[in-house]
Amino acid sequence: MEKAVLTDKNRFPTEEIVYAHLGRRRTLWDALFAHLRAECPGCTTEWRYYNDGNSWLLNASRKKKTIFWLSLTGTTFRITGYFTDKAGDAIRKSTLPAELKKPFLEEAGPGKLRGITITFRTKADLAHAKTLIALKTA
Repeated sequence: MEKAVLTDKNRFPTEEIVYAHLGRRRTLWDALFAHLRAECPGCTTEWRYYNDGNSWLLNASRKKKTIFWLSLTGTTFRITGYFTDKAGDAIRKSTLPAELKKPFLEEAGPGKLRGITITFRTKADLAHAKTLIALKTA
C-alpha cells in the first residue's frame, strides 16, 4: 500500500498540489469529479486535516450523508465508501468486482460500518467508482 502524501498540516491541498502528485492520473481525478457533479447534485467536497492519520482527506457528501472519503497516495488516489448491513444485497448484486466486495462481505458485525476502497490506476477503476457512488446515493 502506498503512503499518504498530504501530511503537512500547514499546507492545504490546492488543485496545483494535487495535480503535481497525480501526474497522468489527473484525467481519472477530473473524470471522477465531473461524474460526481453530474450524478450527485448538491454534493459538496471539503478537505480536512486529521491528526490521527496525519494527513488531509477529502470528504464528498450530500447533505449529511458521506458519499466517500478520498486520500492521495504516492502518484494515485483512492476513495472509500462506508456501508451498513442494509446495503449488503445491493453490493452483492452490483457490478463491482469480487475483490472490491470481499472486505465488505467478509467483515461481520451488525451495526458496523464496512468500507469498499477503490484505488485509481486505470479507467476500469473509474467505472467501479461510479458504481460505488450509485450505491451510496441510491
